[in-house]
Amino acid sequence: MTGLENSVQGDAVIWLVGVLLLSMSVASWVLILWKSWLLQRASRDISRSTAAFWQSASLADASQRLQAFDRESLVVPLIDATRLSVSATLAGAGERSQQLTRVLRDALQQVLRKLQYGQIVLATVGAIAPFVGLLGTVWGIYQALIGMASAGQITIERIAGPVGEALVMTAAGLAVAIPAVLAYNVFGHRISRLEADLEGFALDLRDLLLTAPEERP
Repeated sequence: MTGLENSVQGDAVIWLVGVLLLSMSVASWVLILWKSWLLQRASRDISRSTAAFWQSASLADASQRLQAFDRESLVVPLIDATRLSVSATLAGAGERSQQLTRVLRDALQQVLRKLQYGQIVLATVGAIAPFVGLLGTVWGIYQALIGMASAGQITIERIAGPVGEALVMTAAGLAVAIPAVLAYNVFGHRISRLEADLEGFALDLRDLLLTAPEERP
């Protein structure tokens, strides 16, 4: 009965590791596909929105035109932030340049959180998936050794099969982690470029509102 109990316990652990790796793989691939679409769409939206903004006759006209281009609401929040009335609060303290810097910075951080969504999941999967696979391998080898010891005879044939099956878990862990790590790095680079574009637009918008206060939306 002890051998049977160990076998059942070993199968349960291997099954749990397999389910965990499968769940991480599905989650990471869903995020990879979704973020690939989102960042590509965001890149087009930011480029078209900023171009439409500077080609507009006024801030009010630009705000209306951007509704059609900024489908992910990445540029419009920066413009809307400058409309907030903060004169009766502590946020309204200081010069107008400081107020604009504050509201634009806050709006930019909210936009960047939308672009960075899911990055933590990809980083976590890339970091722990190899160790989860290694856990499955170690446990599988442990159970294989117990089984061979209880059989009373150890041969290459008895070792190769169970150990080879256990090593598959390590390979599975790497197969889950590698795409997540690559996607995390690629997306991080693309997000940094979009962040630079948005920061540049925010600075230009701030300068515009400071030099032309009568054009404030």
